[in-house]
Amino acid sequence: MDSMEVNKTVAAVLIAGIVFFLSGFIGVNLVNERVPEEVAFKIDVPTAAPAGGAPAPAALPPVAVLLAKADPARGEAGVKKEGCVACHTFNEGGKNGIGPNLYGIVGEPIGQGKDFTFSAALSGKKGNWTYNDLNEWLAKPSAFAPGTKMTFVGVKDNQLRADIIDYLHTLSHNPEPLPTPTAAELNPPAAAPAPAAGGPQGAAAAPPPSVETLLASADPAAGEAATKKQGCVACHTFNQGGRNGIGPNLYGIVGAPIAEVEGFTFSNALKEHHGKWTYADLDKWLTKPAAFAPGTRMTFVGVADPKQRADIIDYLRTLSPNPQPLPAK
Repeated sequence: MDSMEVNKTVAAVLIAGIVFFLSGFIGVNLVNERVPEEVAFKIDVPTAAPAGGAPAPAALPPVAVLLAKADPARGEAGVKKEGCVACHTFNEGGKNGIGPNLYGIVGEPIGQGKDFTFSAALSGKKGNWTYNDLNEWLAKPSAFAPGTKMTFVGVKDNQLRADIIDYLHTLSHNPEPLPTPTAAELNPPAAAPAPAAGGPQGAAAAPPPSVETLLASADPAAGEAATKKQGCVACHTFNQGGRNGIGPNLYGIVGAPIAEVEGFTFSNALKEHHGKWTYADLDKWLTKPAAFAPGTRMTFVGVADPKQRADIIDYLRTLSPNPQPLPAK
């Protein structure tokens, strides 16, 4: 091998070394290793429960008490707001969707019928859908029936849940009677109030005044205005000899027999009430017709304000040649 060949070989080795060195230098500066600021996928690792275990979930309020103040119109809006209509139909004979049709669900067997395949978790339940069951189910389906296919997390708002149940209750030719709250449910034992600083314990809240008490200061003019504000005039007439409309004429209604107005056909639900319209009966009826006469055709949800109810009743009392005397307090 002559000197020329040796020089070529040495040169080739040197060039290769230089290229290797430069490639590494360029690669290090072009591709910088960088630690991510946060992990791409977070994996939740359950932490140990605190000593003593997790607190027990709060008990649901009595459904009878909630239903006494429920509004089926709000409930119908609630099923749309909560997205129930995405999986269910509510009309009579409606098709099943991801979930079953819910017409007539109150009082029907749990997890059966409807030509729908229910999960074993729900079909394993016994009995019919009661108001208590629906309250627990809608609060948290996975707690009522562990393993259910229902992915809905539940309705946390107690009153909205009752509104939805009340709406479901109306989806029937013969609605199930609404439950009547017990005295214990209406007046649960109150926790002892904390003593005020430097003073005695606070007094318990007074019960709401009776209709008899409210009538003593009622205003019939305000009551007449309320019948317009509440929309009563859309279904009823109030003048003597007035024609029946969707509802009966109401002239002389105070003290008149219940469900007896000439020329008007009342529902069987109202006919089952006997006697005459007393102030107490009118107050109950106006509070919530569906609770006073379950199955009534009266779709009006009721007047929530006790004072306004008393004003309306006092106005109705004046619609007579001989108004009924006001009750003694």
